[in-house]
Amino acid sequence: MVGKAVPDVSVKTQKLVVDALAVAAYQAQLEWPVVKLLLCDDAPQFTLITDELALCWVHEGRHYKKLTPAVALHREELTRFLKDFWAFYDELLAYREQPTVEERVRLEARFATVFTSKTGYWALDERIRKTWAKKESLLLVLAHPEIPLHNNASELGARQRVRKRAISFGPRTPEGAKGWDTFMSLAATSRKLGVNFLQYLHDRIVGANQIPSLATIIDERAKELELDASWSPA
Repeated sequence: MVGKAVPDVSVKTQKLVVDALAVAAYQAQLEWPVVKLLLCDDAPQFTLITDELALCWVHEGRHYKKLTPAVALHREELTRFLKDFWAFYDELLAYREQPTVEERVRLEARFATVFTSKTGYWALDERIRKTWAKKESLLLVLAHPEIPLHNNASELGARQRVRKRAISFGPRTPEGAKGWDTFMSLAATSRKLGVNFLQYLHDRIVGANQIPSLATIIDERAKELELDASWSPA
């Protein structure tokens, strides 16, 4: 479609238009609930999909690990800063367990202290400045303590699909791709919910329907964990 529908417009521009239309269609449709918050890395393609975008702290930390200071003093500054970085991360983990207004205010102030510091190591200071610019997304956990601080679980779930594609050189047909996505998603979701996947398939194939739908189990588990607590009216 891209590059053919409007030949006088560049492929890049057409892609941007198609992406924007896809997001708008998702937000306007009524068939499925629109996700309120997405937790991800800071890749630009995730922007505007949801009303709120939380950033993964593990991904943010990886930016600092890429720094390779040659000067001993700079190495010391990087080591010191990383201790502060992960100490703040631990404080956020503790906040998730017992969130309070007072602790939220303290952590916001602490974030400002850590991520406006100057070390004299230019590359590190520039990296700190970029983290400071992401303050709103990195600190969404203060408003929504039920969300995790990283998206490792999601990435690990996608990695299995990528490994299968690499080993078998991918599906041969569009139907095969849909089959892969459907059954690998069902298997992974069943495992996370503690449902035996083979029993689930047998239940559906024979039409017994003794096992609730995975969507129903997810809804029940979400209510138990109160995953929407911070969005619910007081």
